[in-house]
Amino acid sequence: MKTIAQVSQAMQTILGPVADQLGWETCFTRRQSKLSGSAFVQAVVFSAMGNTDLTYTNLKAGAMNAGVEITHQGLEQRFTEASATLCQRVLEEAVRQIIVPEPTVLPLLKRFAGVYIRDSSTISLPDALEKVWTGNVNHQGRHAGLKLQVRLEVCSGQLAGPVLRPAREHDGKSPYQNESLPPGAVRMGDLGFFSLRQFAMDQLHKVYWLSRYKARTLLYDEQGHAIDLLGWLHQQNLDQSEHTVYLGEKQHLACRLLAERVPLAVIEQRKRKLKEYARKKQTPVTAELLALAEWTLIITNIPASLLSIPEALALMRVRWQIELLFRFWKSLFKVDEWRSQKPWRILTELYAKLITVVIVHWTFLIHLWQCPDRSLWKAALTIRRFANTLAIALPDLIALEQVLSQLQDHFRSLCHVNPRRAHPNTYQWLENPSCTTLA
Repeated sequence: MKTIAQVSQAMQTILGPVADQLGWETCFTRRQSKLSGSAFVQAVVFSAMGNTDLTYTNLKAGAMNAGVEITHQGLEQRFTEASATLCQRVLEEAVRQIIVPEPTVLPLLKRFAGVYIRDSSTISLPDALEKVWTGNVNHQGRHAGLKLQVRLEVCSGQLAGPVLRPAREHDGKSPYQNESLPPGAVRMGDLGFFSLRQFAMDQLHKVYWLSRYKARTLLYDEQGHAIDLLGWLHQQNLDQSEHTVYLGEKQHLACRLLAERVPLAVIEQRKRKLKEYARKKQTPVTAELLALAEWTLIITNIPASLLSIPEALALMRVRWQIELLFRFWKSLFKVDEWRSQKPWRILTELYAKLITVVIVHWTFLIHLWQCPDRSLWKAALTIRRFANTLAIALPDLIALEQVLSQLQDHFRSLCHVNPRRAHPNTYQWLENPSCTTLA
């Protein structure tokens, strides 16, 4: 019930008085009106939660749930630069809310003071918005786009972000790249976040890191001699191997290099992706990259006494949890799709949908994160069915808590994945890193 109370209070605060205050500050509200900042935000957010097809009929129904009767034309006139700014500001306030849930029960994750994963996802925008959000540059010129920077703490499920950045900005400038973490925590991310400098800082502050090896990063042995990585890999007779190495010509960071030989089907898939990426970027694929595709290579400063090679490989799999979030943000809640061609309507809708997915994630923390076999996809579908009920209950804290309690019951009964033998789920790997009983 503690988490339910936190989520209820956060929803009421952000979608109520905060949205009203920001309505005045952004000039969305210029005089006393039935369509206040909170009524507008609630109409768009809960409409997007229940049905991503934001027709004016759906938006009008959302406004009625917020206690406002308004015409289609009246709604259309409210989609302006001010409405976009209002929803962006409400999103920023929602991201600042901290929900403290119960942590995971998985023993492997409980060894650490948190497992923090950083990632980003890019949304392309119409060229008319290039001055608002600068995208990447190609042979056709500049394009508009923004990048969602997020950080997920896997043990508790706490989500930081999405923080909005220009699409062309490198992941290394993410607000979560240099974030202070508690000693004993693990920092993870894809190769866009790979930074020897950050590894060194983490090592200094007793923070662990776990990362894929980035090709062409210099490796040295204890005597300071450069390591021929491919030569060492060719000498390995086992499917899994380990080597103590020192990273970087200047940093010389001591760490473990973990290697696992991958199946032929995986090798072929990786090589196809490398060649496709090279084709798009118009750069050659080196023989070294193709050779390294035969191995999964991990570098980490987590000692072997705390994390074995199979456990490290299992832990790397949790990085896909954040990919799953992006997947249903785009597939179920359509954050990268819109009905209109009007720039400010597009941005208003985008920001409102991002508020929606933040609130949806709050509800996940009510029960799901304590269940290793959770299905976020099923949970998101369940929340969509509760959207209108949540909207109507929002003004009454007791009623809202009762609805969230019902939602918790649905999570408990309906939102699980079945164990698999051929292709184990992530939670199965975390429970049994070797998965020998599943073969």
